[in-house]
Parts: sequence; structure tokens; C-alpha cells
Amino acid sequence: MKRKVTSDQLTKAEEEIMQIIWQIEPCLVRDIIDKLGDPDIPHSTVSSVVRILEKKGFVNHKAYGKTHEYFSVISKEQYAQQGVKSLIEKYFSGSPKKLVSFLVQKEDMDLKELNDLLKTIDNKNS
Repeated sequence: MKRKVTSDQLTKAEEEIMQIIWQIEPCLVRDIIDKLGDPDIPHSTVSSVVRILEKKGFVNHKAYGKTHEYFSVISKEQYAQQGVKSLIEKYFSGSPKKLVSFLVQKEDMDLKELNDLLKTIDNKNS
């Protein structure tokens, strides 16, 4: 069972590791290193980041002797929801409408995407 999202933000390195954990969980530190694709990254560095993620409440582990298998405690969707909410609060006065308006004005959203969004909203309100 996933727990409530923590208010902690992830650093770039923590988020990179967390993305891998979400993708391949459960996993060992060596699995994360393999997925990073850089054999020069020390095991101790990745292990330290994973322990920080554990302290922040994003992951937990099962111990098998000296081996730890890590898994997420917060889903990717929960973290994304928190991030979008924070973005809206910080930059759009808490208004999702202002965010959508911004995306449309900056041409980051085409008419098809806008129409799909409106259909989603209509379906949710039905």
C-alpha cells in the first residue's frame, strides 16, 4: 500500500534514482546502477542516495541478510500530483485554469490536446 505523499522535494539525483526504482521495483542498488548505464558511478554513491530516499519516506526495503531490496512507498502518480499542485500554487496563484491558459497561450498545447482535455473534464463532471 502506498502512503501519503511527503512534502519533501527530490533533488535531481534523487529523482533520477526514484524514476528507476518506479520503473524496475523491487530492485537492488546494483540494478539501479545497471539501469543508470554508467559503470563508473560508485555503488556507495547510489546506495547513499537510496538511503536518503528512504529517510525522506519515498522508499523502503526488505533485508535478505546484508542485501537490501528496495521498493517505492510513494507512487509516481502521487509524486506527480504533488509536483503539479506545487507548480500551480507557486506560479499560477493556485488556479489550474491559469496553468491551462498559460499552456495554450505559449502554444505548448495544440487544439487536439485542448479538446481532449475538455472531454476529460466533461467526463469527470458527468
